Amino acid sequence: MAYRLSGKVLAFVRTQRVARLATVGPNHRPHNVPVCTVNVGGHIYFASEAKARKVRNLRRRPVVTLTFDRYGERWSQLAGAMITGTAAAIEQGPVFRRARLALYRKYRQYARVAPITAPATVIVRVTPTECFSWGL
Repeated sequence: MAYRLSGKVLAFVRTQRVARLATVGPNHRPHNVPVCTVNVGGHIYFASEAKARKVRNLRRRPVVTLTFDRYGERWSQLAGAMITGTAAAIEQGPVFRRARLALYRKYRQYARVAPITAPATVIVRVTPTECFSWGL
């Protein structure tokens, strides 16, 4: 069941350039990597090489956590959101194209430096199921 993110969380997530994605590996150990995300229609999307460990992990166990945070030396201004959800790798089609376009718009260098092309690249869709936030 999808979880609707609050307006404050959505606004915060949209401004963040990087999130940390946690997946669970075959050895039951956490795998945590940075990803560049966009939010479209209540889902969070990012691109990845199809053969990447994070993609292999989420294909086996689709529960993931994304953490977005703002850190500074003034701790009274710390903020973040930890979003748990169900992930799915999208290999082609209209959802792939819409998410790719959104990623290209937010991250101008993507198309030039790391083009999102199937089948070498997948788009991962995260459907939020829980959210914990602070400082928002």
